Amino acid sequence: MNAPATAIRQGRKYEQVLEGARTVFVAMGYERASVDEIARVAAVSKATLYAYFPEKRLLFTEVYRTEILRLADSAIELSGTKPPEIALREAARRFLAYLTSDFAIAMYRICVAETPRFPEIGQAFYESGPELGRARLGDYLRCAQARGQLQIDDIDLAADQFFQLCQSTVCDRILCGVQTQFSEDEMMRIANGAVETFMARYGT
Repeated sequence: MNAPATAIRQGRKYEQVLEGARTVFVAMGYERASVDEIARVAAVSKATLYAYFPEKRLLFTEVYRTEILRLADSAIELSGTKPPEIALREAARRFLAYLTSDFAIAMYRICVAETPRFPEIGQAFYESGPELGRARLGDYLRCAQARGQLQIDDIDLAADQFFQLCQSTVCDRILCGVQTQFSEDEMMRIANGAVETFMARYGT
């Protein structure tokens, strides 16, 4: 990934700027989201916004990275000893809740639209999303395997497969505009199916 032009500076209004940017990006997309509008929604001056984020692209990637880190921290108890059937089901349900959120849908569409012009956006999206998820889930899978609960030859591949199983039905329907809301029963059906398929392949 290309290094940003300058390091992100933390400060008193950092979270305020991020939350304002998050709101604007979700509502307007990347191209239409102006610095003026982000500053207005965040209730800060443009000078304050630029002090934290000299470029809009840097602000976008930080908004996405911060949100994904929150998801990763809550998705699975990496140090826990819950059996895979329970831990993976909980992770799948949280992942599905994220996938069907307005934020996730907006970020994905922005990434697809802007990456041909700004490859660093796609790179940041991948590193903060799929790559991070694979690493976090992989840590859990290794622990479960060490306890004799799973048998996996390729941890990275298995982690990718699990996330893809969780996206079954949901992603295509959302991105094609066929369905935007999913009931609790629908979400549990998909989560349970993902876990059952995964365990059929890797369970001991």
